[in-house]
Amino acid sequence: MDDEKWMQAAIDEAKLAEQKGEVPIGAVIVKNGTIIGRGHNLRESSMDPTTHAEMLAIRDASKHLAAWRLLDSTLYVTLEPCPMCAGAILLSRIHRVVFGAFDPKAGCAGTLMNLLQDERFNHTCELTAGVLGESCGSMLSTFFRRLRQ
Repeated sequence: MDDEKWMQAAIDEAKLAEQKGEVPIGAVIVKNGTIIGRGHNLRESSMDPTTHAEMLAIRDASKHLAAWRLLDSTLYVTLEPCPMCAGAILLSRIHRVVFGAFDPKAGCAGTLMNLLQDERFNHTCELTAGVLGESCGSMLSTFFRRLRQ
């Protein structure tokens, strides 16, 4: 139940991205029942390929905690993390990742590979996939369908 509540907050972030003409991907980081970081995709407006929702939420949470270690936190993101974001998630020591839609082109939380649970790294994450996946996926499908028209 809480997973759906926090994923809805990530969806709200994705809607902010869409209002800006960005691909609608959103993320929030939760610790002790409170959102400590928020982000939504800003690659087009920032002209910066690193401004994915997860990266911005990690930066926001790190500022909030005044620490780079985001121990005991959970990241909720509307789309399965890419390799860059999966790396940042591991490096920031996020405990758990919950995502909505699977990403067949860049997903690194189980689709193409699972970087988040690769035992060769010094940190791994708990992982929950598909939370509100239909809503997250349809938001992306609708966005790209409109772009093609």
